Amino acid sequence: MTAWDDELAALRSRALAVREHILAIGATPLGTHLGGSLSAADILVALYFHTLRVRPDEPDWPDRDHFVLSKGHASAALYATLAERGFFDPAELATYGRAGGRLLSHPTTKVPGVEFATGSLGHGLSLAVGLALAARRAGRPNRAFVLLGDGELQEGSVWEAAMSGAHFELDNLTAIVDRNRLQINGSTEKRMRLEPLADRWTAFGWRAVPVSGHDLRQLVEALDSVPAETGRPTVLIADTVKGRGVSFLENRKQSHYAALGRDTHARALASLRGAP
Repeated sequence: MTAWDDELAALRSRALAVREHILAIGATPLGTHLGGSLSAADILVALYFHTLRVRPDEPDWPDRDHFVLSKGHASAALYATLAERGFFDPAELATYGRAGGRLLSHPTTKVPGVEFATGSLGHGLSLAVGLALAARRAGRPNRAFVLLGDGELQEGSVWEAAMSGAHFELDNLTAIVDRNRLQINGSTEKRMRLEPLADRWTAFGWRAVPVSGHDLRQLVEALDSVPAETGRPTVLIADTVKGRGVSFLENRKQSHYAALGRDTHARALASLRGAP
C-alpha cells in the first residue's frame, strides 16, 4: 500500500468512529439530529483530518483555519469529529444535552474548536465571509470553510453572503453544501426547488465543484484543489445520503431527528458495521 492508501484507510476508520459516536449520542435520552449528522460525517472527517490547519491543544491559534457549521443542528457530527481530533475527551460525548453540560444540541463557543454558536439557519456563510475578509485585510494566512445544509439554501441571507464573497474575491473562502436532498418536512425540491444548484452558485460568481460527499478520496482531492480559481470563492456541492451508513435511516425524512432506544441503537450499529 502507498502512503496515500494508508491515509485513505485511516480516514475511513475515523469516519466509522465518528458515525459510531453519532449513534451513541442519538441513543441518549434527548436524541439528536441523526440524518443530517450522518450525511455530514465524511465531509467533517476530510476537513479535520486532512485539510484544516488547526491545533487541538491550542484552539485559538491565531493562524488556524476557521470552520463554521452553518447547519448547526448537525452538532452531533461536529462534536464527534472534534473529540476524535483531540479537542476534548470523547468520554464527554456521553453528556450531550445534559443540564449543566457544554455539549448543547446546537454548538456553542464553550466547546473547544467551535468558532460560533450556530443553528439559526442561513447565517453561517455570512460569518465565514467575515472571517475570510478579515484575514485578507489583515494579511493573514487563515482560510474559512463553512458547511451548509441544502435546505437552508432557501434562506435569502445565504445568497446575500454568496454575492458578497464573490464581490470581495475571497478565494480563501470555501463553502460545502451537504446535498442530501431532504429537510425536516420532506424533499428540498418539493418544498423550494434548488436545481440547477451549481449554475446558481456560478451565477453568483463562485466556482462550483460537484463532488461525492461520501467518497473520501474525491473529498480530499477537491479540498486540496481550493481555491479552484484564483480570485473566486469555491463551493463544493457534496452529493450525500441522509442517514448515511444505517440502512433503515437512509433517505428517510424521519431520520431528521430521532432518539434511539437500546434495541434500535444496537440494530443501527450492526447496520453501520456491516453485520448480516
